[in-house]
Amino acid sequence: MTWGSPSSGPSLAALRQRAAGLGSEAGLRALARELRADPRRGAQALAARCLRRASSLARERQRLAGLLALREQLRRRGMERVAGVDEVGMGPLAGPVVAAAVVLPRRPELPGLDDSKRLAASVRERLAEAIRRHALGVGVAEVWPPLIDRLNVYRAGLLAMTRAVRALPEAPDFVLVDARTLPDLALPQRALVRGDARDASIAAASIVAKVHRDAIMRRLDRRFPAYGFCRHMGYPTPEHLDALHRVGPSPVHRRSFAPVARHAALGGAPGG
Repeated sequence: MTWGSPSSGPSLAALRQRAAGLGSEAGLRALARELRADPRRGAQALAARCLRRASSLARERQRLAGLLALREQLRRRGMERVAGVDEVGMGPLAGPVVAAAVVLPRRPELPGLDDSKRLAASVRERLAEAIRRHALGVGVAEVWPPLIDRLNVYRAGLLAMTRAVRALPEAPDFVLVDARTLPDLALPQRALVRGDARDASIAAASIVAKVHRDAIMRRLDRRFPAYGFCRHMGYPTPEHLDALHRVGPSPVHRRSFAPVARHAALGGAPGG
């Protein structure tokens, strides 16, 4: 498309609306090429914005390709269903350890997928819904404080991840685990240090587990409002430690964790 005079082509408002509706790198670059023939200053500025957005999409495409690279290697070795597994909630003083296992399709449509710790809560929740819609399988498992206290939290994390893999609707061909191996899981597996930043399946699992656990902690906040679980998710913040000092531990606190054990021994009123 070319423009002989500013009045002979689409208005700048229409062009901006068209640009806003484009979500592909190719579409944005094509529009930028058209806009370069338009002498209007606003059209040239819009062309530059389209190119910046296209470059950003290209970087995101390359980043996601890196997250999928290891799975592609495994697929070339005949392992089609690769599960990523991760856990959350190892450090809190209250609530469960939660693990998730996720098997993604070969080319997942999950822009913005990343380590859950690097994402805003609203983005995590949106991605968790998208992951559940697009995944070939999702398994989630919880290990609650009574069992955490009996096992210790490290073993509870291993148990939660093992249970999450077993909760998948179909057993995977291979399991990628964030930083650990699962000794009780009789499946081929690999520990991947910083796996939630290096593999799409583990990143997806970290998001599903985090969103699931946060929802549990919000429910626990309604049952035990004295502790502020909805704000700190059970982590040992000053607010949480002050509540423990004032009212003692609730039934969902981890008695084997030192700050809880210390306040339980002081005999605060249980339950909040």
